[in-house]
Amino acid sequence: MKIRLQKYLSQCGVASRREAEELIWEGRIKVNGKIISEMGVKVDPYNDDVRVGRKPVKPLERVYYILNKPEGYVSTVRDKHAKHKVTDLVPPTPPVYPVGRLDKETEGLIILTNDGELTNQLTSPKSNIEKEYEVTCQARTEDLKLAKAIKYLETGVLITGYKTKPAKVTKLSEKDGKIYFHITIKEGKNRQIRKMCHNAGMKVRKLRRIRIGDLRLSGLKLGQYKKVSRKDLNIG
Repeated sequence: MKIRLQKYLSQCGVASRREAEELIWEGRIKVNGKIISEMGVKVDPYNDDVRVGRKPVKPLERVYYILNKPEGYVSTVRDKHAKHKVTDLVPPTPPVYPVGRLDKETEGLIILTNDGELTNQLTSPKSNIEKEYEVTCQARTEDLKLAKAIKYLETGVLITGYKTKPAKVTKLSEKDGKIYFHITIKEGKNRQIRKMCHNAGMKVRKLRRIRIGDLRLSGLKLGQYKKVSRKDLNIG
């Protein structure tokens, strides 16, 4: 049975489905010696010769890691200018890629795998999976009304023309001019929590993801990873 080329690439651990589409648009994929540069092409996983450049694409053993990402590491495999990538912190073989992203300044829980179908499942807007973060903020103005700011986060914040879904704020406290709380969201827009807090009148000083669904860091220190099973990642 034939499947879409980008799906096959993600299943083989080449990249996430979105990044596989970028490789196709860039003309870096060949099928039976022909460069493919448009969507819609289907391949036979058992009979077609699929290559990234000159390198043949073959199905890989599925592997899954959870990592406590340190600050300063980027969550992408394709940034040629990045000094530190999350993939540097896990075994290089077989190649894996991050499921979703944490921005460079954010620490905490991230999943890495070569299972494209799982990646697509967990990053789909329809997944509705909770993600919980520890946040340390400071007020951007002296007249910040904290209760009003928190209510704004909880009811939805307008960021770059998009209104976020309601968030859940817990463990709120203040000390020495800093504001501490946990926030749980079910989305993953670019730098979403930082933008939400900014528009609510606060500046994020530290951000750490501690939970995805029922999956937690499990005592991992910064930079440490743990190999887990597909069953362990049944968090959808």
